[in-house]
Amino acid sequence: MTFTTVIDTALLAERLADMSLAVVDCRYDLGDHEWGLTAYRASHIPGAVYAHLARDLAGDKTGRNGRHPLPKPADLARTLSRLGIAREHQVVAYDQADGSFASRLWWLLRWIGHDAVAVLDGGFAKWVAEHRPTAAGSESRASTTFAGSERAAMAIGAADVQMARARWHLVDARSPERYRGDVEPLDRVAGHIPGALNRHYKANLGPTGTFKSRDELRRELDAVVGSAPIDRVVCYCGSGVTACHNLLALEHAGLRGAKLYPGSWSEWASDEARPIETGGGSSTGES
Repeated sequence: MTFTTVIDTALLAERLADMSLAVVDCRYDLGDHEWGLTAYRASHIPGAVYAHLARDLAGDKTGRNGRHPLPKPADLARTLSRLGIAREHQVVAYDQADGSFASRLWWLLRWIGHDAVAVLDGGFAKWVAEHRPTAAGSESRASTTFAGSERAAMAIGAADVQMARARWHLVDARSPERYRGDVEPLDRVAGHIPGALNRHYKANLGPTGTFKSRDELRRELDAVVGSAPIDRVVCYCGSGVTACHNLLALEHAGLRGAKLYPGSWSEWASDEARPIETGGGSSTGES
């Protein structure tokens, strides 16, 4: 069976010895860039390899292309090869709990043509809470030659967003207070892209920290998308990371085809000529 959105901890535990399975630890902290690697070395799911958000899952920054620009496809393919991921592998990505970093690897793999990837629902926190096995130290997999090709239509750039804002349905994954512009802890300017709706990525999760049911997500996300064609929906956030969580939720709910604006707010706000909106605007889902 192939998993393409989320996978439960029990199902992963059953398949942990499967040689066709590749588990990737994506834990990260925006305030402490080495925390995830340190946490991985202290304790991780047995067999998992580690992918660092800034070094492995992002490209070079120019100061104008956002905090976590997309890696070049060739660079990403080399990273996946080093991590021991090939086209025949079922990949499972996890992070500390909510999937906000693991969903970045989920999206990148699909962007480069690999659909057999899922995010561990509840992450490492749920795995540990269920007293499942862990390992310490660093692990590696035999290197491979990853073969994939970029699906360019999955992403949209700032220039396209600027020219087509009236025709695109923009969804901002940041917290409501950042969307409104009340606070901005990471980027130069506070606010959001004019016309964007706010769907905080945490609204995709239920009270236990796992994804809401497909039916519940579908009801909520249908309200976000409205009558817009799904291929005209563009998700963004601060730097193109948590927006992938909304894309994962859309996919899990059966709404496939929305796009990512990878540069997101950190790129948009780097150009003083681009319009900015503050205030309540339109918000959907829970905070």
